[in-house]
Amino acid sequence: MAQLIDGKAVAARVRAEVKAEVEKLKAERGLVPGLTVVRVGEDPASKIYVNGKKKAAEEVGFNSWELHPDDKITQDELLSLVDKLNKDPAVHGVLVQLPLPKHIDAERIISAVRPEKDVDGFHPMNAGLLSAGKPAPRPCTPFGIMRLLREIGCDPSGKRAVVVGRSNIVGKPMALMLLAADATVTVCHRKSNLPAEVANADILVAAAGVPELIQGEWIKPGAVVIDVGMNRMPDGKLKGDVEFDKAKERASFITPVPGGVGPMTIAMLMRNTLEAAKASR
Repeated sequence: MAQLIDGKAVAARVRAEVKAEVEKLKAERGLVPGLTVVRVGEDPASKIYVNGKKKAAEEVGFNSWELHPDDKITQDELLSLVDKLNKDPAVHGVLVQLPLPKHIDAERIISAVRPEKDVDGFHPMNAGLLSAGKPAPRPCTPFGIMRLLREIGCDPSGKRAVVVGRSNIVGKPMALMLLAADATVTVCHRKSNLPAEVANADILVAAAGVPELIQGEWIKPGAVVIDVGMNRMPDGKLKGDVEFDKAKERASFITPVPGGVGPMTIAMLMRNTLEAAKASR
């Protein structure tokens, strides 16, 4: 029977660490990290996420602002807003909450944020730095997963890691981070033979966005299973990408949904914002 990985508890530890460093930064440099979140329109999920980010920012002692233009804002107006935030010395982190309205090119907006203020880690320059193994803000979800692995004493070095999903937000950066930690990494997608690949995984990261795509019987006995999936079912409950009840019979460690990876994403956003502030003049 697998041990549950308590993402809420680990995220609380990360926030406590950040808070202590913020207090030190204030005392030594008179500097308060500043995070601005831009939320366009009234997407219900975005509102929940942004509220969680604001709450965490206040808890760790950041200055925190939310800008909330309506969904009629033009792309040029949004670019102008991002430019203003880029130039504001009190703002160390700029986060434009996705999704954006269809008339706005999300990639162009993400690329408009200065790389050093890109606390989501999505800017093409930061993606390139990650690929090259250089320091840069890391995408928060895979960054949080690496911390979870560390917390349970799982060193990826020499292990087989399988990442299911190839998004720019989770799958690809996750594979790069595991590779940098000396794992042998396989990235799976819809053309992959999932049962065969999953059966070889010492570390499995499921980030496909398909409820219970990964069947429990595929899991290698003793594997560490990280489930990134947050799929809202018709009854309102959340399900992950892994068939949890069967997978926990075979895995050594497994993240629950909710309460596993989700809290880590916001915690690592706080870490990225702190590092951006520390690097500022």
